[in-house]
Amino acid sequence: MDYVILGAGPAGLQLGYFLQQAGHDYMILEASDGPGSFFRAFPRHRKLISINKSYSVYSDPETRLRMDWNSLLSDDEELLFAQYSSRYFPPADDLVRYLEDFAAAKRLRIRYGSRVERVVRNGDFELYDDHKRSYRCRRLIVATGLSRPYIPEIPGIELTDNYVDVSVDPEDFKNQRVLIIGKGNSAFETADNLVETAALIHVAGPSSVTLAWRSHFVGHLRAVNNNFLDTYQLKSENAIIDGNIEKITRRGDKFIVTISFVRADEVHKDIEYDSVITCTGFRFDSSLFDDSCLPATTIKGRLPDQTCEWESTNVPDLYFAGTLMQMRDYRQSTSGFIHGFRYCVRSLYNMLETKYHGRAWPAKPLAREPAAVMDEVIGRVNRTSALWQEFAFLCDLIAVSDDGVHYYEELPLDYVHERFARGVASYFVVTLEYGPHHDQFDPFDVTVRRVNQTGTDSAGDSQYLHPVVRHFENGRLLAEHHVTENLENEWDRPFHREALTEFFTRELGEQSMLKAASRG
Repeated sequence: MDYVILGAGPAGLQLGYFLQQAGHDYMILEASDGPGSFFRAFPRHRKLISINKSYSVYSDPETRLRMDWNSLLSDDEELLFAQYSSRYFPPADDLVRYLEDFAAAKRLRIRYGSRVERVVRNGDFELYDDHKRSYRCRRLIVATGLSRPYIPEIPGIELTDNYVDVSVDPEDFKNQRVLIIGKGNSAFETADNLVETAALIHVAGPSSVTLAWRSHFVGHLRAVNNNFLDTYQLKSENAIIDGNIEKITRRGDKFIVTISFVRADEVHKDIEYDSVITCTGFRFDSSLFDDSCLPATTIKGRLPDQTCEWESTNVPDLYFAGTLMQMRDYRQSTSGFIHGFRYCVRSLYNMLETKYHGRAWPAKPLAREPAAVMDEVIGRVNRTSALWQEFAFLCDLIAVSDDGVHYYEELPLDYVHERFARGVASYFVVTLEYGPHHDQFDPFDVTVRRVNQTGTDSAGDSQYLHPVVRHFENGRLLAEHHVTENLENEWDRPFHREALTEFFTRELGEQSMLKAASRG
């Protein structure tokens, strides 16, 4: 086959949809008997933290996807997750039903019950499953997600329970002293489940808790899981410990945990617990790859190392889709989540088409006039969900050449600079971004200086999400324009349009174009 996709999760289905639409020879291999196997088990307490806003002020289908974090992209505007649940934080089982119906409705080529146990490279990729079936493909896309628990190197960690299989019945922890290792959503989801029954709960880790509403990274602690913070700050026998777990031992039926406290000059203390639960997340499983095609990993082995095309840095033609894509914007944007990687997968599909099948990236020709370019940019930033979700990571590209002006949608910024725009003398990139210091202040603090939303003088100080347009010449930044932030996220007021028109008039002016041509 041209392509084999490992995993029938959201990313595997999304890429399979695009490949099928293009008529490519592909197959999706899935170990379980249905799609979405990760969501059949996780999150353990069955409430998703991906929002599902059934009602919106937006009428445009694309713009409404800003508030829909679970739907996949397709040509069927009715095949949306909102048809499966009206809950803002929906049950995970509803997402599984949606994925099942998506796969069936689009008649995707999936072979279930095919657990690939070994992948080798001998020219093409050769895959062998647990039924002794073999597959051969030119390009392999791994969409298996983070499928194995990440276990930190702590002496005695093997003595603890793990998030993946610990009991979710609060009665099993009645009147116990419980330590939870980790400070992510799984840790606080677990803590919140035990608040009513445990005698004491400590949540521990070396770093401070980071709140998503401050960092704007949706993988940080979400409000739906942060009730535990109240029980700590309002003195209810629970605590958040900023410290390193040095070792874990057993003494009879108790755990003795040695902790060095970060906030107390590395003071060491042994604390006794009845239960210890490790909630430190997941990692990429590379065990099925032979040495002939073993991908390099990064970030403590948690993710495969990837180029700007989401291709393995050391194994050509091996690509990654879905949450594995987050290596390129780790803890910065949203590639680790459905509402982000659905657009990254579409971008990957366009890369594959361009690289292997000779198809140019879709582009819209524009008149070489500042007002026409401004109109296109304003229309896009007020409508796009891709740039909204994948802020500061995906961009639109405006290429200027002797052939005219062409507008390309949804490319990774790094890909534009490293690959796509090479040889293009003059180009603009359009992104949606928060301000450079947005995570360093409390967004609810009314004393923080705010940008005048009715003018443009302080547009560059905007800290909330807003459009940014940058002009590059042969890869060198020439100019930058910030469109002033707006409470309603509507950047089409006269002062927005006038300021952007002035920017393009200046940057697309005859003198500027002559200089760009001579330097090119």
